[in-house]
Amino acid sequence: MAAAGGSSKSTAQKAPIIPKSAPKCKPGRPRNQNKHFTKQLISLLSSATSAAHSFLTQNDLLLLPSQSLSLEYFLSSIPFSPSPSLSPPSQSFFYRLLSSASDFDPRWCQIFRMSKQTFTSLLSLLSPSLLSFLPSSIPPDSAIAATLFRLAHGASYESVAPRFGLDSPAAACLAFYSVCKTVNEKLGDLVDFGRDLERIVMGFEWISLPNCCGVLGFGKFGVDSELLGKNGSLLVQALVDSEGRFLDISAGWPCTMKPESIFTQTKLYSRVEGSRELLNGACYQLSESNSIPQYILGDSCFPLLPWLLTPFIRPNEEDSFGSAEREFNAAHSRAMGLVGNAFGRVKARWQLLARRWKEDCVEIFPFVIVMGCLLHNFLIKYSEPLPEESVGRILREEELPVFEGEADERGERTRYALAKHLSWVSMRR
Repeated sequence: MAAAGGSSKSTAQKAPIIPKSAPKCKPGRPRNQNKHFTKQLISLLSSATSAAHSFLTQNDLLLLPSQSLSLEYFLSSIPFSPSPSLSPPSQSFFYRLLSSASDFDPRWCQIFRMSKQTFTSLLSLLSPSLLSFLPSSIPPDSAIAATLFRLAHGASYESVAPRFGLDSPAAACLAFYSVCKTVNEKLGDLVDFGRDLERIVMGFEWISLPNCCGVLGFGKFGVDSELLGKNGSLLVQALVDSEGRFLDISAGWPCTMKPESIFTQTKLYSRVEGSRELLNGACYQLSESNSIPQYILGDSCFPLLPWLLTPFIRPNEEDSFGSAEREFNAAHSRAMGLVGNAFGRVKARWQLLARRWKEDCVEIFPFVIVMGCLLHNFLIKYSEPLPEESVGRILREEELPVFEGEADERGERTRYALAKHLSWVSMRR
């Protein structure tokens, strides 16, 4: 065998050199020492987690929701973490917040995405219905607060229940879906395309789009299900105004459907194309020879119609647009940003909707999405700003395939007339 540091052709493994001064251990002693150290380590970690539980209980009103939820998640992942005793309902986080927070306490916006005054207004709207079918053990204010907290922070029912004085995760689940149902019923009139059309048209005139009645696009919401797979999603068609307010929502379409197929099955399409009850107002006179009817702008995944104007598409990459087409597409792109921004704000404010839906009951998810959109409109009505920490979370929606069918001739004439008008307006600036 070669000397240390040299080379050897032998395949035998060298034994480690043990210094003469090293103590000789009796057989079995290292294993006993390991057991002793393990017990000490577990004891120390158990004390640390107990201290963390105590800290969380004593400071939950001072911590941001993201901080308290992260600490809870960490503690729950420790297998030997002692289970904290649940506070009685009268001492829950929510009722301590109610008694300590003023009307202008910023914690309300951090926790519930709305001020205390706006929360009180929402409570007065929903309470009568909630009282009619919720058990007496779930007060309406706790149910609404628990729902907003779960929606805003994606919290589990296990985290929500003790915070809001609910006796079990099942009670928190019942509260969530009860409020979801009530919001869909009571706030549904906040999404009414046929109402206040004059205000909508005036809003778009401020951004140089005369006689425009809205912008139509899609949002995607991730969902894991056997039918759609792990990377599946639900599509939501939405019409928005110049302020990003939802005017029409159609939710729950599987991502496997083509956008144009979804579009022709929606109530919006039937109300315009079928019954003609919408977009039947006066034409706007662009010039002595040109006028345009009421219309909405649509993403490139939609067909071009007399009342639905999509962007100009180049058949070949080497083709170039004239000035009128470029001006139209630029204005169209800015307007389409309103849809993406509206969905982005919904997901930024309501983090539960920004995550993949993994609950068993996929059928209820569209109603949860609509609840988020209705609350979005409700908060615009009450001038509630998007919380600062949510602004950076606004994500751009994925683009959908371009519609490849035939374009409507009347739609082409209307689009080109508007394109020439926008080009003329641009040259005058």
